[in-house]
Amino acid sequence: MPEDGAPAVEVAGLVRRFGSVEAVRGIEFAVRPGEIFGFLGPNGAGKSTTINMLCTLLRPTEGSARVAGFDVVRERDEVRRNIGLVFQDPTLDGYLSGEQNLRFHAELYGVPRAVLPERMRRVLEMVGLWDKRGDRVQTYSGGMKRRLEIARGLLHSPRVLFLDEPTVGLDPQTRSSIWDYIRDLRATEQITIFMTTHYMDEAEYCDRIAIMDSGRIVALDTPERLKAGVGKDRVQIRTDDDQAAIGALAERFGLAATVAEGAVTFAVSSGEAFVPRLFAELGMPIRSVSVSRPSLDDVFMSFTGSTIRDAEGSSKDWMRMAMRGRSR
Repeated sequence: MPEDGAPAVEVAGLVRRFGSVEAVRGIEFAVRPGEIFGFLGPNGAGKSTTINMLCTLLRPTEGSARVAGFDVVRERDEVRRNIGLVFQDPTLDGYLSGEQNLRFHAELYGVPRAVLPERMRRVLEMVGLWDKRGDRVQTYSGGMKRRLEIARGLLHSPRVLFLDEPTVGLDPQTRSSIWDYIRDLRATEQITIFMTTHYMDEAEYCDRIAIMDSGRIVALDTPERLKAGVGKDRVQIRTDDDQAAIGALAERFGLAATVAEGAVTFAVSSGEAFVPRLFAELGMPIRSVSVSRPSLDDVFMSFTGSTIRDAEGSSKDWMRMAMRGRSR
């Protein structure tokens, strides 16, 4: 049985292999009750694989995990009764109405019929879909479908709600609206929210984030502390010869630079004050320059050597390897 004050999610040495590919590599962390905890990283980093293990959809190769106080291997049924899950890909039945989708879910989870009408109204009003409950889901917009999936995940009063890339494919305005609902439901439902994302701005909403890369957690803290740990501004310059610029930065300023997002990128204290010196002493033409304060992308780059957007491309190869391993 779960103990009062115990972590909502607790992971120790968790590993998942697909054939010879180790998609999750011995990760460890704990999530506090009532926390919004985020997994940040490129597609293919192991975020969804981790969620699938925590939700009992995949069996860990090694290690252990407990969710809502229950072991994900030995107490699968108890874990499932205490979690809600919004998948990355839509799982609604488009031919049914919003209300019918929720009633079907309620039957699967054994929601008592006596409390179902009030509970259904509450979750649909929470996501602004009560007036659309009788409409077929195939007539909903992408944002409405996402909100209905969140309502469905809340219907059986879970202790932990897992959101796997909850706003992927949505426009910025709808993404912002979804996040308003997420923050409201944490306040009203008193539940723990565990989410994955590869959007930097979304990670800022989390109480803490774990940055994941190639199956490993490379950093874990609040967004503010992670950014403060970088401590330097990011400077990006565009030149006619990136490799020559990298060599000149190392030779003249002792700075290590790399090409990220199509520009020569490096970190330096007081970036704006450094720019005049850069133009005067680099010894080659600079076509453009930009300076930005530390961001979560800078945190990711400081631990991995690339930005999260650049990592997306290399992660596609990682995902293909994992899928080949899964099919064996």
